[in-house]
Amino acid sequence: MELPYKYIEDLTNQIPEIPADSIVSQTIISDERLKIVLFGFAQGQELSEHTASQPAILHLLAGEATFTLGQDRFEARAGTWVHMPPNLPHSVHAKTKLMMLLTLLRQ
Repeated sequence: MELPYKYIEDLTNQIPEIPADSIVSQTIISDERLKIVLFGFAQGQELSEHTASQPAILHLLAGEATFTLGQDRFEARAGTWVHMPPNLPHSVHAKTKLMMLLTLLRQ
């Protein structure tokens, strides 16, 4: 029987190991309203500039990164939270080992 909720005590344990020179992802939830993906980045890894066709939220759970949002650049750390409108160019560079939660809001 499938439960009507999802409970995860510690998201950072969902990706126990991040191999060197890798980005690992795990979809936590995907339905008609939203998609939530947990990312683990090895130090130095990067998602180059791209856009999303839907609003998105980035929540940095662990580590340090450089976020580029449009023309702006930010030094981010655990606890950083970002809401992005559709089609905003953005990128992520992991300065250290990094755990990040991405929420895509389907319209």
